[in-house]
Amino acid sequence: MKVQTLVNIIGSDFYTGVPDSQLKALCNYLMDTYGIDPDHHIIAANEGNCTALAAGYHLATGKIPVVYMQNSGEGNIINPVASLLNDKVYAIPAVFIVGWRGEPGIHDEPQHIYQGEVTTKLLEDMGIDYFVIGPDTTDDEVEKAMDMFRQKLSKGLDVAFVIRKGALTDALKVNYSNDNSMVREEIIQHIVAVSGEDPIVSTTGKASRELFETRAANGQSHKYDFLTVGSMGHSSSIALGIALNKKNQRIWCVDGDGAVLMHMGAMAVVGANKPANLVHVVINNGAHETVGGMPTVAAKIDLVAIAKACGYPHAVCVNDFDSLDKELEQAKDRNELSFIEVKCSIGAREDLGRPTTTALENKQNFMDYIKTL
Repeated sequence: MKVQTLVNIIGSDFYTGVPDSQLKALCNYLMDTYGIDPDHHIIAANEGNCTALAAGYHLATGKIPVVYMQNSGEGNIINPVASLLNDKVYAIPAVFIVGWRGEPGIHDEPQHIYQGEVTTKLLEDMGIDYFVIGPDTTDDEVEKAMDMFRQKLSKGLDVAFVIRKGALTDALKVNYSNDNSMVREEIIQHIVAVSGEDPIVSTTGKASRELFETRAANGQSHKYDFLTVGSMGHSSSIALGIALNKKNQRIWCVDGDGAVLMHMGAMAVVGANKPANLVHVVINNGAHETVGGMPTVAAKIDLVAIAKACGYPHAVCVNDFDSLDKELEQAKDRNELSFIEVKCSIGAREDLGRPTTTALENKQNFMDYIKTL
């Protein structure tokens, strides 16, 4: 169905969410219609953040908010849905729009397979009634579902539209860009050149794909890298767990701005523990690029100041390759926790591939290598 038709049927004037490629039509519609507008549309740090923000909107206005997200975000909404929105607590109504990655029977990436299997069950377990919209779903069917949903919303219950692949059409083309010059894949190539045979933990999305292809282009083994294909926002914590248990080995974390924002508390834990052997590199393009390019707030905040406040003894920001190489070399040589923010452009090769090894193979190869250090 046309995305504007869905928006009209729902009838809400406030949306908050975390972008999803399956919901690209909706995301681009919201950006074209509202942009980032505190009265109508806010991209939040994570899905729990969105849910609480939606609750605040309802408390202030009495109106129904909409929260959009990929199904991977269901885990982040469980607590606020169960202990805040639920009708046994505050009975705060909301409409969730959930992109169904990993739908059974539809080919998808490994990190989406199990999440896809439990997508609707998790909604059921949270007491959220749902309606699935597919490519063949008619406007009348969605109208009828929304009529039923309005009765539930009036009682303080929550509802959801689960969006199958290809279900939303008429996506407006929105160009996302910034003024930064460095390209992420080249940044990763420079990190690989300096890190040598040190282990790297890379964040979910295109960064891990580019790291995999960099190793392939160099004729290097993939055993040096743990590719965090899912669990957005947790790469730095994974790297911390490794660094604390391999104190004599330099560990690198290649992170993204959207991931850092999603679970920023991880930086406080890293800074408090101060692993001397960890280098935390955040490639910041101010965008959720992997799922379409919608903006994050990272372009408007000072990540270096945040890192220092969290206890990182060394934190810098670079925006050119000479400065990057200098900071990478210094971080490798010093025996103290380091943070490097790298300002990055938006964009990737159209022919960028995906890892050809399975997640289990990646884990086992990485663990086998870690044992030798």
